[in-house]
Amino acid sequence: MDSDASRAQPIIEARSIDWVPTRERHGKLWHQAPLWFLGNFQYFTIPIGFIGPGLGLSVGWTILAGTLGIVVGTFFMAFHGSQGPRLGLPQMIQSRAQFGYRGVIVVLFAALFTYVAFNVTDQVLLADGLSSAYGWNAEVVAVGSTLIAATLAILGHDWVHRAFRALLIASFPFMAIVSVAVLLGSVHGSHVASSHLGFTTVGFMAEFSASAAYNITYAPYVSDYSRYLPVSTPTRRVIASVFFGASASAVWLIALGAWLAVHLNAQDGLTALRAAGNGVVGGLGSVTAILSAAALVATMGMNAYGGSLTLLTAIDSVRSITPSRRWRLGVTVVLTVVWFAIAEFITQNAVNTVATALTLMLYLLVPWTATNLVDFFVVRRGHYAIRDLFTPTGIYGAWSARGLIAYAIGFASEVPFMVLGQLGPVSYTGPVARALGGVDISWIVGLVATAVAYLVLARLVPIPDEAARVAASDAWLDTIEASDAGPAGLSSSGTALGEVAPEG
Repeated sequence: MDSDASRAQPIIEARSIDWVPTRERHGKLWHQAPLWFLGNFQYFTIPIGFIGPGLGLSVGWTILAGTLGIVVGTFFMAFHGSQGPRLGLPQMIQSRAQFGYRGVIVVLFAALFTYVAFNVTDQVLLADGLSSAYGWNAEVVAVGSTLIAATLAILGHDWVHRAFRALLIASFPFMAIVSVAVLLGSVHGSHVASSHLGFTTVGFMAEFSASAAYNITYAPYVSDYSRYLPVSTPTRRVIASVFFGASASAVWLIALGAWLAVHLNAQDGLTALRAAGNGVVGGLGSVTAILSAAALVATMGMNAYGGSLTLLTAIDSVRSITPSRRWRLGVTVVLTVVWFAIAEFITQNAVNTVATALTLMLYLLVPWTATNLVDFFVVRRGHYAIRDLFTPTGIYGAWSARGLIAYAIGFASEVPFMVLGQLGPVSYTGPVARALGGVDISWIVGLVATAVAYLVLARLVPIPDEAARVAASDAWLDTIEASDAGPAGLSSSGTALGEVAPEG
């Protein structure tokens, strides 16, 4: 291993939204699968399996629909993982190539709202769930979980990976025992008559869409956690690691949720998990549920870390800043205060409103993921002028018409197919969705429409001299690497930290 790459890392991550030089690429490929496995290995995932039975779907059909949905959704999510090693950049900084230095704010809003909304929901579910199940003080749970999540986010990339691996090792055996007991019929409870359950088109498509959407919302996170991998890391292996990690745990717990919904009439993921485990051996369910809650707290830390990078990118897109540990710490504190305050003022019933808002954010994120992936894998094939991503006067411009137009086309195409639940006084079901019996396939339409629109626009609106600018940027980055000037990275002005920009 390169001696520079193996240097001891600081306790608090020094990087934020700047470029990670190859000398600092200390990540390991095998860390990816455990990270994304645990990301879905908590009781927030279990209720996804409640959807099908609630609409008349049997356990078998629910598991099939959930599995297909997870496979499709994770397929798109996993491809973002390969962008980290190739570029050494956070996800949303790379998106400037499609939308422009300032134009990326359009999608930053959706991504940032998603991070905050997930943490609001998680905080409420943790506080209410642990209070109801164990009699713990809800306020203490809320404060404690928030502080732990914020601390994990401040410590940064490496500590998130470490925490996730440790929690996976601790929780996996307990969850496995509960699941095997369920499979062998060792768990008994208030059995719900299931003779009326079978196949329904609405139920199957609702379960499929919800499962696919569940992992697509992870798309803005992925390269944030793969950007420390060496450039030489094989693309296919990164994609495979992310895919199997994120999909395996989700399929597992959705299947468990479907069984709990039908056989135990489960209405709450944490309560059902505790009851099922305790039905096998006294105390097993209690321990399993607590470990699952701990995994959810760690996931809040992951959300806070990604949210801080997204907020920094938004600030930098309006007012250029020099990325630093201090900036990342400051915005993490701000985000923490925001999500904690919102969560304190809503009840568990209001979480349904937040979930509906997250559906709206999915509608906004789908055109982004299509644009980003088509640009990276088809149009530019992974070749970017990284230096130009840090200045509004670079080849990607302040506002990129082709990305913004494709995004608008994709979102507009979703509207007739949308099914948006009650969001305050507003709810909406598109005309096509009504004709389909309330089935929401808008995200599928949005993916296809955006991808086609961006491909067409990329051919109609080429960027002149892009290859030359990419070569010049690569050569300049090689110069920085060769200088061995310490932890050099790119600032928002396109210069290396501690370096002077070359003339001309």
